[in-house]
Amino acid sequence: MTEDAKLAAIRAEIDQTDERIAALLEQRLNLIEQAAGRKEQLGLPVRDEEIEQKKLLRMAAQAPDAFRKQCTDEIFRQLMAVSRKDQYQRRGGACRGIGARDFTRIPELAREGKTVVFQGVEGAYSQQAMQQYFGEQVPNFHVPSFAQAMQAVSEGDADYAVLPIENSSAGQVGDVYDLLLRFDNTIVGETYLPVRHCLLGTAGASELSIRRVFSHPQGLMQCGRYLNSHPDWQQISQPNTALAARRVVEDASPEEAAVASALCAKQYGLRILREAINDNPHNTTRFIIVSRNRQYTESAAKVSICFEIVHEVGSLYNALSHIIYNGLNMNKIESRPIPDRPFEYRFFVDFEGNLSQAGVENALTGLQSEVRMLRILGNY
Repeated sequence: MTEDAKLAAIRAEIDQTDERIAALLEQRLNLIEQAAGRKEQLGLPVRDEEIEQKKLLRMAAQAPDAFRKQCTDEIFRQLMAVSRKDQYQRRGGACRGIGARDFTRIPELAREGKTVVFQGVEGAYSQQAMQQYFGEQVPNFHVPSFAQAMQAVSEGDADYAVLPIENSSAGQVGDVYDLLLRFDNTIVGETYLPVRHCLLGTAGASELSIRRVFSHPQGLMQCGRYLNSHPDWQQISQPNTALAARRVVEDASPEEAAVASALCAKQYGLRILREAINDNPHNTTRFIIVSRNRQYTESAAKVSICFEIVHEVGSLYNALSHIIYNGLNMNKIESRPIPDRPFEYRFFVDFEGNLSQAGVENALTGLQSEVRMLRILGNY
């Protein structure tokens, strides 16, 4: 028998073994379905972690070596995970309610007569995002910090807040992610604002006269190629781009410039010395619209959640698999450290769907059983 013939014989035996495994899997699934029906009649939860753990230990103990123990553990973890997902989906209406219980479904977001707060000062990109979403005539006011904006909404001083949450170049705005958990506010909308940084100076300034450039640290970073081509310019951080522009106005020096928007130039009477100095011409910031009302519109198509997991093998996979199993497309995942638990993390996930959909409800129900904490941040 040639070597290839031997391999073919082995593969044939593997196929026969796989067929027996498939038949046993079908038998197991039928038994699980019977057990699931009985548990539902008795009002028992889908998952019993103590029973699962005992079975994992018992099955792994039958393996002859460490490698096979690991294989056995992984296979039976997957079998039990698939079983749980199937049970959540079969329970259907019994599992529903995690989203609908706390959120009100509305035809569309109310905007007429509403007040909006944004962080920064007049001319800030947040103001541009607000105007883009609500229109230029919307009643509004501004506050110095993201936390104050969230507080204004929470306490009823504003109906909505507009906050940056991520930039295509600089990544997440971590403070805003943290504030979504600190305050009991809800994401009800989003808008994407193209960021077009300009070099702004006083009437007598020029690129030749500039010695100091002010901007938010991200603004300086996003224009690094242009700014670093002027090594004699000192780059100085400011709380935001609009404050940088205001500083240049107040100092009234031809040696100073700000990296900010064209709106800032208009707002503060500065001259645009150079337009579009971004390294990335497609630089875009995503802003979220936050309300104190837990509601979502009929057309909402994105769900944002936050969860914490136990610190053990496979816990993140098991959590996310409920999104996959229910046919939902995950748009993004971010992690943030948990302040009082070193090297443990919260996960922020966006996926497509509406809280009224059975698949979304089932995914959230399953997820809740896998994680230590689950919070729906919004559906918009």
